[in-house]
Amino acid sequence: MTSEFMRLALLEADAALGSTSPNPAVGAVVVKDGQVVGRGRTQPPGGPHAEVMALREAGDAARGATVYSTLEPCSHTGRTGPCTEAIIEAGAAEVVFAMHDPDEQVDGRGEARLRQAGLRVTSGDGETEAERLLQGYLKHRRTGMPAVIVKYAASLDGRIASASGDARWVSGPEARAWVHRLRRRVDAIAVGSGTVLADDPELTVRLEEGEPATQPLRIVIDSRGRTPASARVLGVGALVATVADSPLDWRAALASTGAEVLVLPEVDGHVSLEALLRDLGARGVLHLLVEGGGALLGSLFDEKQVDRLYAVIAPLVIGAADAPAAVAGRGAQVMAQAVRLQDLSVERLGPDTLIAGVPVWPDVPDAHST
Repeated sequence: MTSEFMRLALLEADAALGSTSPNPAVGAVVVKDGQVVGRGRTQPPGGPHAEVMALREAGDAARGATVYSTLEPCSHTGRTGPCTEAIIEAGAAEVVFAMHDPDEQVDGRGEARLRQAGLRVTSGDGETEAERLLQGYLKHRRTGMPAVIVKYAASLDGRIASASGDARWVSGPEARAWVHRLRRRVDAIAVGSGTVLADDPELTVRLEEGEPATQPLRIVIDSRGRTPASARVLGVGALVATVADSPLDWRAALASTGAEVLVLPEVDGHVSLEALLRDLGARGVLHLLVEGGGALLGSLFDEKQVDRLYAVIAPLVIGAADAPAAVAGRGAQVMAQAVRLQDLSVERLGPDTLIAGVPVWPDVPDAHST
């Protein structure tokens, strides 16, 4: 169950996604006599945490109030002071938080400090929703890697382009607007060199006029040096992941645009995806959005590196045998090896249908490894 006030805190956390990494996107509200007197969300790195923002808005009304937070308040000093001390000094009487913080510097210490100071503390309110919002942060703290979110738009027969490679447009304008809202919530966006050659994307966030947007890191995965220096995705804020065998003059040409060229270990002649994810995790990336194409998505599924899938299905049939599929790779040899989704949601985006869920990896031996 999620209380009314925790739902308000979750809305604040949702609005902070994409702007707080490597810190978690947290929301908080302060409630006094059944009324919300303060709201707050985590500010960009170096700025105040959600609880502090909510307490500032509440002012003197925080005394004797209840603080609702989507994550256990921190009890250590980093770039900012401990939220537990801010709550205690404000005179709050109670704290309700959705889930414990797995960070080794917190992990129960925040709750213990609040109880030690005499505050009433309750946890678990809205835990499921908070875990979904904090998916990237939780995975990062547990593995050192970001959550990988895969998105593709495909026809009813699973094609992402025509036989000629034409992909403009598989989905409609409502779905394309939704993609930009999704991009706003992540720290980095990745595509393969095939997508760059086919579509020449910018990989930027473009919202309605007047809406601010933090631009994510733009990533191209290119093992063979195919990305031209004229590609629109390049420039400051772009990263090209490649391998040691890629041409040195090609790397220099890309670096001259302002893009960072990152040389990583290779696996079977391609960039090691695990090495890339670990590098991004070390940079503080919590959510990585991967937009294709089929070869890259297939590799991610083959390596079980997908944490959430968004599939936009357009009501059209392409039908060509040579048209590229949304997901390639080795894939399943028998249906028992197919990846299924849980935590499903279905939504209409104009004429298109958005299906979202969390992959469940089957407990079946991979025929390719036997």
